[in-house]
Amino acid sequence: MVLSMSGPRRLTAATALLLIANPPTTSSFSFTPSSFPQHALSRSRPKHASWKRSSISMSTDAAAVSIDDKDPPLFESLLKGIKRDYGMRLPLFMSDITDGLNTQCLAATCFLFFACLAPAVGFGALFGAATKGAIGTIEMVSSTALCGIIYAIFSGQPCTIIGSTGPVLAFVAALAKLADSQNLPFLPLYAWTGIWTSGILFLSSITSASNLVKYLTRFTDEIFSTLISFIFVVEATQNIGKSFTNPASSFTKGLLTLIVAVTTYFTSNTLRGLRNTVYFTKSIRKNISNFGPTLGVVAGALVARWARLSQGAVATLPTLSIPSTFATTSGRPWKIPLNELPVWARWASFFPALMAVVLLFLDQNITVRLVNNPQYKMTKGRRTKNVLDGMHADMLIISILTFFTSLIGLPWLVAATVRSISHVRALSIFDSEGKLKKTIEQRVTGLSIHSLIGACVLFDGPRTVLTQIPTPVLMGLFLFLGTSALPGNEMWERMKGESSVLH
Repeated sequence: MVLSMSGPRRLTAATALLLIANPPTTSSFSFTPSSFPQHALSRSRPKHASWKRSSISMSTDAAAVSIDDKDPPLFESLLKGIKRDYGMRLPLFMSDITDGLNTQCLAATCFLFFACLAPAVGFGALFGAATKGAIGTIEMVSSTALCGIIYAIFSGQPCTIIGSTGPVLAFVAALAKLADSQNLPFLPLYAWTGIWTSGILFLSSITSASNLVKYLTRFTDEIFSTLISFIFVVEATQNIGKSFTNPASSFTKGLLTLIVAVTTYFTSNTLRGLRNTVYFTKSIRKNISNFGPTLGVVAGALVARWARLSQGAVATLPTLSIPSTFATTSGRPWKIPLNELPVWARWASFFPALMAVVLLFLDQNITVRLVNNPQYKMTKGRRTKNVLDGMHADMLIISILTFFTSLIGLPWLVAATVRSISHVRALSIFDSEGKLKKTIEQRVTGLSIHSLIGACVLFDGPRTVLTQIPTPVLMGLFLFLGTSALPGNEMWERMKGESSVLH
């Protein structure tokens, strides 16, 4: 093989060591002399002391390269991955707090508060229907608040947002049907399945099994992200469409639902893109852009309120439904009676737990891999271009949360793809040309978002305000969440490019 190098490229220290140790023949390696530093290729060595210092320097550089580029094994010795993640991240804990005290993080908190609360309420209603009220809205919102706060404080990648997902909902619904078919109590079966699941996830965290995702390709990341984004868009579109076809609704309400949702989406999208325009000053453009989704929610809510005040009951839209008291949906005790499940079923629950492990493991790690994408230019607790850093610590936290939520009948939570990507984008800082410069890496937004959600469960004031927000406003926000996560996705960009060529 003939390797030709020209231009201003420089020879790295690690490569220079290899060249000196194994000089290539002229026939196998050709280059222009001006392409490399003279000291690296010269046959005449400098003085002994300076050569020794150069060798030490190059050896150090080579060691650094090997640490950054080393391909980790699938499994590592016990706790090695967790110690590495926390060893790199914990020294930066104070900066994770101070870096989050700015207006951009405040804007991200306001936006993601609605973006996380709405799915929690929606998934809670679906869980209630699937489990016959055993797990409902209050359990989902409580789990979102409690687990979100713990994850924001102790995780290795705090920019990730955890929440319930469609695959987890489908699994719990199937588990409820299994309990009915076998005449088993659902909640004890759910608890034992969760205990087994948490144990397996714990083993995967202490053995660094999350290294498995290194075998995933970029295509896997992009198709997963695109699929979840489309789910958000389709769900919002279907919900708006049902307002026209629902017998309990009317054409007026259907049209108003569409107007409110489009107002929320259009306002959020337009104001978010204001940073790339020439209007106002740079500081004003930046602040309005950061608060764009929040202003979109306000605009949609004002349109709905104006219609209700001017037209009366005929223009009254359904609003966000949050339980009025802090108690379980069915009135059951919070602690699940584990002994009510027969012994054979306790052992047999290991098998559905295996399927739950696959869902939680992949959901969690693929989403964290997307968040760790080098395009977001994160550096805290990270090795160069390494997408695995933080995964083992995060999996440890998820396993612990899964264990405790199983004991009290709360839904299992994992990294939520669209909400996490939207969180990262809300924390992105761009240069004057609109290119991403860096991402604000901190824990304040995650902690604040889920603390506010917790306040909605515990206190009457916030709960009363939120029950005035029409659901079409949240559907418009869902549309924005789904579409805003697509830019930068190469698969989506190629699809758009091919579509434009066809037209």
